[in-house]
Amino acid sequence: MIAAASAREALVAATDALAAAGVGSPRLDAELLLAEATGDDRARLVADPEREVDAASARRFGAMVRRRLAREPVAYILGRKGFRHLELAVDGRALIPRPETELLVEVALELRPRTVLDVGTGSGALALAIAGELADASVTAVDTSADAIAVARSNAEALGLADRVTFDVVSSSLSMSVISRQCDLVVANLPYVSEAEWEGLEPEITRWEPREALVAGPTGLEVIEGLLGEGAVGGGVGAIALEVGAGQALTVVELVRRAGFERAETRADLAGIERVVVGRR
Repeated sequence: MIAAASAREALVAATDALAAAGVGSPRLDAELLLAEATGDDRARLVADPEREVDAASARRFGAMVRRRLAREPVAYILGRKGFRHLELAVDGRALIPRPETELLVEVALELRPRTVLDVGTGSGALALAIAGELADASVTAVDTSADAIAVARSNAEALGLADRVTFDVVSSSLSMSVISRQCDLVVANLPYVSEAEWEGLEPEITRWEPREALVAGPTGLEVIEGLLGEGAVGGGVGAIALEVGAGQALTVVELVRRAGFERAETRADLAGIERVVVGRR
């Protein structure tokens, strides 16, 4: 790959190597990494496959491909990930934002709350997207990880939203961040993977992403149960929206109702999985 004279040759070599390593989208990943290495637009590289790749770019590309062969996620290699209208800086301190989490932003846009609490903010994706799209909303974001909060604060500053979102590190009991707060809407993408499921996930997840941001415990529901436990969510919270794992929605609907949100419903993602539970009083 380092000796390749054209974009086509570099992409073919990288795609073949990535496919042999079991990467799920080898061609797309190769194109994204080559665009980053050369500083060219991905579409331009594809449209002009005989475009020369200089030696310095080839070396950068080779280093990136080696990282991808070790199954490091493309987002961590590039150092960024798109989420709705935002481009967020990401690294191993926080979970990579997923497209299905955008459903929580859509709930916020429907309800149009004036005050929002994002519990387990990670990179800040939810809090910053809501702040960016709801100009009148006051947003607070909390997490048990100081490292994740550092990432989120940095993203807020880079996006010019530092004055719109308040960040805070809370105790290991996330429910403590909700008990004494009054807000129109709580949104949360909490850990919901069970310990048994963890080993079966892709290496991009198990080797690189923070386990504590994904694994809840033996059943996968422990953190959500803690958030919705008796008395955890006070009457000052008007609505709640939670991302959940496949097959968890009906159980979480019942937990939400027991927490005092009589009107509970689910929202499906693009794969048809009931991915979000919304509760309103």
